[in-house]
Amino acid sequence: MNAQAEEAELERLARLYVYGRFLEEARPPTVEETAQALQATGAAVTLAFERLARKRVLVLEEGGREIRMAMPFSAVETPFEVRAIERRWYANCAWDALGIPAMLNCDARIVTRCADCGTSLTLAVMDGEVVGGGEVVHFGVPAARWWDDIVFT
Repeated sequence: MNAQAEEAELERLARLYVYGRFLEEARPPTVEETAQALQATGAAVTLAFERLARKRVLVLEEGGREIRMAMPFSAVETPFEVRAIERRWYANCAWDALGIPAMLNCDARIVTRCADCGTSLTLAVMDGEVVGGGEVVHFGVPAARWWDDIVFT
């Protein structure tokens, strides 16, 4: 296998490992954990994470080594808690909160609050449908500009 194919394979395996850890533990693995699991060097995993970030699969923390987001999952606590299959994850935004049950093809409860007034809100996803009390999701940044500052968005 040539070097480019090896990089692509490590990137694929790193992506699968990151999402597997988010699914199982509601947190991303570190560079070191990923390197150990994939029998790779930390430098090679760091480069794989950077390539995944350029492809907008991951968002890395400042400094570029640790994972902040692996859409739709957040590595930090957010106002968008998703409860499903006896687990709990944080989503990056309302859109991603709906993406978790869609990704897992499962029912879920999304616990959040109104960004305007702070009122607690709970949405349910049942059989692929959003069940709620008529709430409205507002996106303060147009979708075309989300990646200008994805952490803020």
